[in-house]
Amino acid sequence: MIRIATENDAEKLLEIYSYYVENTAITFEYEVPSVDEFRGRIRRTLSKYPYLVAECEGRIVGYAYASAFKERRAYDWAVETTIYIAKDARKRGFGKELYMALENALALQNIINLNACIGYPIIEDEYLTKNSVQYHEHLGYKFVGEFHKCGYKFGKWYNMVWMEKCISKHLDCPLQVMNFDEIRGEFSSKYGIQ
Repeated sequence: MIRIATENDAEKLLEIYSYYVENTAITFEYEVPSVDEFRGRIRRTLSKYPYLVAECEGRIVGYAYASAFKERRAYDWAVETTIYIAKDARKRGFGKELYMALENALALQNIINLNACIGYPIIEDEYLTKNSVQYHEHLGYKFVGEFHKCGYKFGKWYNMVWMEKCISKHLDCPLQVMNFDEIRGEFSSKYGIQ
């Protein structure tokens, strides 16, 4: 089941995220944020963009959200997408379901460009593989660019890549981007999202 996240989900979502902070270079964050900080992140995201969770048998197994690509108004039609799946729930299709629901919500908001910022190893190691890039390619994202040795974690330098997916046409006069609250009801009923 896919549903819209609430601030009350912060503790469970943080349990998923903490694994990636402490054991991987998938996120370049060094320290696990507090539950209050994570609650604030959810609140700030939902003020404009979707923040979704996947549940299986009553347990949260992953989450995905969008955030501003850049703050300038000319970038309104572009977002950065983020997804995390619980370590023991990977490779079961939850990620694809979450990303498809996220894309549907963003399309209703009139977003066009989806951008993913991904840690990328120079040489794969126990902290980072090329799996995330391969996953995004599978979902239709295209490789855009690579920054070299821009992230340092676990005593190693990592590259970072940007990938992009366009989910609608670039019109000469694009439709105004709406806040998530403006399309929440339509999104929930159209896609069976709670």
